[in-house]
Amino acid sequence: MIEQLTVRDLAVVEQADIAFGPGLSAVTGETGAGKSVLLSAIGLLTGGRADRSEVRAGAPQADVRARVALPPAALEAIAPVLEEAGLDPCEDGALLLRRTLSASGSGRCFVNGGPATVQTLRRIGERLVDFHGPHDNQSLLDPAFQLDALDSFGACAAARAAYAGRWDAWKALRERAAALQGGDEGAVEREIDLLRYQVREIEEAALDPEADGDALRDDYTAATNAARILELGSGACAALSDADGNAVDAVAAAVRALEEMRDLSSKDAAGWLEELTGLSARLSELSRDVSSTLSRLDASPERLAELEARMSLVETLRHKYGRTISDVLAFLARAKARLAELEGRGEALAALERDIHEADAAVRAAGRTLSEKRRKAAGALAKAVVRELADLGLAKAGFEVRVEAGEPRESGLDAVEFGFAPNPGEPMRPLRQIASSGEISRVMLALKTVLAAHDRIPVLVFDEIDANVGGEIARVVGRKLAALGATRQILCITHLPQVASCAAAQFVVRKEIRGERTYTSIAPVEGEARVDELARMLGGERLTSVVRKHARELLEKGAGPS
Repeated sequence: MIEQLTVRDLAVVEQADIAFGPGLSAVTGETGAGKSVLLSAIGLLTGGRADRSEVRAGAPQADVRARVALPPAALEAIAPVLEEAGLDPCEDGALLLRRTLSASGSGRCFVNGGPATVQTLRRIGERLVDFHGPHDNQSLLDPAFQLDALDSFGACAAARAAYAGRWDAWKALRERAAALQGGDEGAVEREIDLLRYQVREIEEAALDPEADGDALRDDYTAATNAARILELGSGACAALSDADGNAVDAVAAAVRALEEMRDLSSKDAAGWLEELTGLSARLSELSRDVSSTLSRLDASPERLAELEARMSLVETLRHKYGRTISDVLAFLARAKARLAELEGRGEALAALERDIHEADAAVRAAGRTLSEKRRKAAGALAKAVVRELADLGLAKAGFEVRVEAGEPRESGLDAVEFGFAPNPGEPMRPLRQIASSGEISRVMLALKTVLAAHDRIPVLVFDEIDANVGGEIARVVGRKLAALGATRQILCITHLPQVASCAAAQFVVRKEIRGERTYTSIAPVEGEARVDELARMLGGERLTSVVRKHARELLEKGAGPS
């Protein structure tokens, strides 16, 4: 559960520190007081879209943090996400989330103290929090939502995953066959001609990653400057050993002089002679090396033209087929494979057709297994929803889950449709055709109540799920939400005192204007303060004794403490 939620400079909230408990927590307050800021804060922490307009005017940034206590199942679901993102695991089952949003639009995310991405927050949020608001009621009319709801109730995840694997394999084979067949025979032949040309062009170049890389550029540079290199090298050789008064001769003369000094018993001459003898040998070797290098240098125009042509060819191939020679050779390998595939496409298509036939059979077999589970679950789900609808004031309503077989698709072989008959004697018709907004709200709550026992989401957030209901039905809605709170944390924004009175804890959002600024506070209410808040919800600002008595009675009958 979300144990602690801290909000700084978000919308109209300057600062709020909220300690939530287990079970159902009701959030109440006048319209426009800022109750939606709580939803925005939790939404940001679970990877929701950020808008810099949400930063409180005048503040440099908004800062939202939460400490979440995770049950073992949630820990098991979130641990792989943390590991994949390189984040620290949860210590003592505590998940720490933080997100900042600057007035300039930039923001940062943190999980367990380490930097994270919005995508990581979103992946965590999908396993942690389920949001539901009035606009989400329309999702109930979406066939994809209805199918997912049935699969969740029927524990079809494993069968659906098995089917998805078969579907992906079947789809890949069909796409491969389509690629081989091409749009028409002429297009295939044109592709074959192009591939043959590309393969021939690259193969004839006989590229070598080493010889045609840096070595080729070095040879080209040397050939381009060959005349100057020969001129400079010849000058160096002359100075070293060829010209009159060259370095080698001069050092040799010095050696002879030092030899005579040594023979005349000069103590220092022996050491100098050793050094100078070594220098003489090195100078002679250096002269030979320079001369040898110059002898290998080809300064002919033919050599330069040859290197220019090679450079031009290599650059042309790199421009057409890849940034590096290795990229060009990789392109060649792909082109040869594709060419072989197209040239042998007749045999390949025949083999693919066999594989597709087998894959189609596998898809349909996995689909039938999935369909069987769905059909078994459909009746049980319909009965469970009907029981919940009876509690919600639709005792005579009918509800069914139709599962109709069809051709393979990504989600299986089935189309799912929720049927609804609000009044006895009326035929069952698709829910989207007949349900009113109040009926849709109650069907959604009934479905949420039924599905709660079949998913692992530990926190449910409801934003005015009780819209379009009132009276005793509102009391039943409150009890349903409180019952959901027995196994998970429920945060519910509500305008109905009947619902709020059923909560284990109630938080009031208040707005006040100080000076020229609006300030919103969020604080728990207990005892008489809670009675006053329920009385306000019942009768407005006039807290008469009758209204207060009614509020107290509501609280005494509800799930929360009096």
